[in-house]
Amino acid sequence: MKNLKGKKAIITGGGRGLGKATAIAFAKEGIDIAITGRNEAVLKETVSELEAIGINAIYSVFDIGNYEDVKKGIKSIVNSLGAVDILVNNAGIAAFGSFNEMEVGQWSQIIQTNVMGMYYVTKEVLPHLISQNEGDIINVSSTAGLNGNANISAYSASKFAVIGMSQSLMKEVRKNNIRVCTLTPSTIASDMSIELGIAKKDSQDTVLQPEDFAELIVAGLKLPRRAMLANASLWSTNP
Repeated sequence: MKNLKGKKAIITGGGRGLGKATAIAFAKEGIDIAITGRNEAVLKETVSELEAIGINAIYSVFDIGNYEDVKKGIKSIVNSLGAVDILVNNAGIAAFGSFNEMEVGQWSQIIQTNVMGMYYVTKEVLPHLISQNEGDIINVSSTAGLNGNANISAYSASKFAVIGMSQSLMKEVRKNNIRVCTLTPSTIASDMSIELGIAKKDSQDTVLQPEDFAELIVAGLKLPRRAMLANASLWSTNP
């Protein structure tokens, strides 16, 4: 199992939910962390928790759907951390609505954030990984990216796109010793799922928890460099 201590990671949407759980799991492994998001108060609180574990933690406030903000934010993060070894593209948004009822602006925003946002962040981080000829990129899709369903056309389309982009990138940068992993979790009791009403806070025995997701990511990163977890689906054992 590879020792991750001293690595530098960027986690988008790292202030809460899956991103926060991943950041905490990384911190326990001795990884220095930069988290991004749009709510500075939430990011500050999470950074304090991470620092209490004993690692270097910073945050940067920006919208991943805005390329100019992403360029500035990633540049500042890399300058502060000194390097980047791991990128977790976790930030994303979701909404329910039938194909015709959902407003065009909301449909477009989901695509802009979930697809273009991931592209923007990866585009700015990738040159650093290529220059050091090593790195890991974890892209968070969803089971909604494997099968569409009623009333989630925008979200599902965005997550299908994430899988295609991620798999193409994986084949492109393997020669640079960069591992790209695509994760397709089922329903997890994250802040977003709870707010959308598809999971409950008190459902720990029946629904996947953010910590389960984080554990999978850490396990993948600990594989020897010769091995790559290309994709993985995480499901609850309870139907």
